[in-house]
Amino acid sequence: MAREFQRGHKAKISDLTPGTDLYVGVQIAAPGLTFDISCFGLDANEQLSDDRYFIFFNQPKSPEESVQLLGAQSGDTESFRVTLDRIPANIHRLSFTATIDGPGQMSQVGPGYIRIVAGGEEVVRYAFNGSEFSTERAVMLGDFYLKDVWRFAAVGQGFDGGLDALLKNFGGEVAEEEPAAAQPPAGGAAPGFAPPPGGPAPAPAFGAPAAPQAPQPPPSFGAPPQAPAPAPHPMHGAPTVTAPMTPPSAPSPYAQPPGAPQQPQFGQIPGQFPGQGQPPGAPAPYGQPTPPPYGGQPQGAPPPGMPQAGQQAGAGLQAALQPYREAATGQRWTPQNQQLMRVDLAMGGTPVLARQGSMVMYQGKVEFGYKSAGFAGRIVGNATGQEMQLMRCSGRGQVFLAEEGSHLHPIELQGDAVCVSAENVLAFDESLQYEVRRIEGHGIPGGALFTMQFQGTGTVVVKTHGVPVVLPVTPTTFADCNAVVAWSAASQVILSSQVRLRRNAYPGHSGETVNLQFRGAPGNFIVVQPYEV
Repeated sequence: MAREFQRGHKAKISDLTPGTDLYVGVQIAAPGLTFDISCFGLDANEQLSDDRYFIFFNQPKSPEESVQLLGAQSGDTESFRVTLDRIPANIHRLSFTATIDGPGQMSQVGPGYIRIVAGGEEVVRYAFNGSEFSTERAVMLGDFYLKDVWRFAAVGQGFDGGLDALLKNFGGEVAEEEPAAAQPPAGGAAPGFAPPPGGPAPAPAFGAPAAPQAPQPPPSFGAPPQAPAPAPHPMHGAPTVTAPMTPPSAPSPYAQPPGAPQQPQFGQIPGQFPGQGQPPGAPAPYGQPTPPPYGGQPQGAPPPGMPQAGQQAGAGLQAALQPYREAATGQRWTPQNQQLMRVDLAMGGTPVLARQGSMVMYQGKVEFGYKSAGFAGRIVGNATGQEMQLMRCSGRGQVFLAEEGSHLHPIELQGDAVCVSAENVLAFDESLQYEVRRIEGHGIPGGALFTMQFQGTGTVVVKTHGVPVVLPVTPTTFADCNAVVAWSAASQVILSSQVRLRRNAYPGHSGETVNLQFRGAPGNFIVVQPYEV
C-alpha cells in the first residue's frame, strides 16, 4: 500500500522499496494552463554544474540514461524513469519541478501529486493543490537526494518566476534560442516496460509481478498499470499527520448574539482601521460585517487548529488529532490557532525578525542568528523601555512562533504605519522600518511615554493577553496606558490625568491616574486588551 506523504516528509528509498529502478509520475493540471515538468540533476552545492543533467522536453535523458523522460502515461501528466544505481557520483540531488508555460499562477492548479512506482506498484505519493500556493509560476515538487543513502523528500515549494528563473536559481544558463526538438517517431509513446505475455522477462527486464505472493527479489522498473489514477487527497501545506483535514463548520465561541452589531476582528486590518468613506473594495466600515480574520476563516467559525463544538466523534488516533491539524492558506503568515503562528520564509524571500526564544518548531533549511540593535539602539531601548531582544530567521522553510500562550494577530502593512508597544511585538518582516516614538506629556514620571512605530510593506505580529477589542478614534476616546496595545500612527495621542499623582498617597483615590486620549480623522483606531500590564 502506498504511503501518503505530506510537504516536508522524508524517507530513505530503502524504507519505501528495495528496488532502485523507479518510475516517477507527476500529475498537475489547471484550466487553460500548460505545464513544463522537468528534472534537475544537482551537485553537492545544489547547482546544475552539468547542463546534460537538466532533463526536459528538449533533452529527454541524461548521458548514461540514469534519468529518462517518458512522457504522459497511466494518468500522469509526465513521467520519468530513475535508475539510482546508475547515477554518477557527482550528482547528489534530483529535483522534480513543474512550471507554467505562459501566464498563470500556481494557485489555479487543481489537486495533483508526485508518486514513486517500483515494479509496477505505487510505493509513495505526495498530493498537493492550488490552495498551498499563491502567485508563484513554478513549484519544486519532490527531491531524490543523497545523504549516505538515497532518500526522497516531499518539497511542495512554490517559486516566483517560470522555467528560466528556476534554471537560473540552480546556476544554469538560459540560451537565447533553443534548438528545435527532434520529432519523435510515429507512435512513439513512452514504453510501459511491461514483460511480454507468456513468461517472465529475461534479465535485466523491467517487468514485475502483478502482486507480491512470496518474498521477492528487489523489484525492477515497471510503469504502473494502465488504469485511471486514484483521485489525490486534498492536502494542505506541510501537515504533520497523515489524514486530510475536513472538519465541519461550527459556531464560534466568540460569535456575538443575533441582532448585535458585529465588532471588527483584530488582525484583519492592513495597517489601519476600516473607516467611513473608503473606496470600493476597502474593508467594511466600523459596525458592519467585516472580512474573516485569521487568514480567511469565515466569520463565526472557530480559528484553525482549535477543537470544534459539535464535531462528529470518531475512533482512533487520527480522529482524536483531527481538530488540531496544521492549517495552511498559501500565505506567508498563517495562524495555526489563536496562540501559534507559522511563517513561510521562502514566500517573499525576506527574513523575519522574531523575539528571542519564540520559535517552537521549524521545518526545512532555516538559519537562526542573533539580531544586534547596535550600541545606539541598546542605549535608546534601555532609556525608553522599548528594547527588543530579536533573532533573525532566514532560509527556506516554515517557522512556528508562540510565546506564553499569548493571542497572536498578524497586521499587514501596505506602505502605512502602526504604533505598537515593544512588549506586544512577537515578530515582523525585516523589510519593515521601525523606530522608537515619543509621546509628549506632563504629569507622569519622566514626562513622556514611548512606543514603537512600524512602517512600510510587510507584516507585524502583535501579541495580546486575551481577545482584544478594536475601537474607532473619536474625540471622547480614552484608554488606560497599561491596557492599550496598538493604534494607527495617524492618531493624535494626548496624555490625560484626572487625578493628580500626589493624591495617590491618600486613601480613596480611583487608581486610574493616567489615561491616553486619542484624536484623529475617521478611519483611525486603537486596540485594547482585556488585561493591564
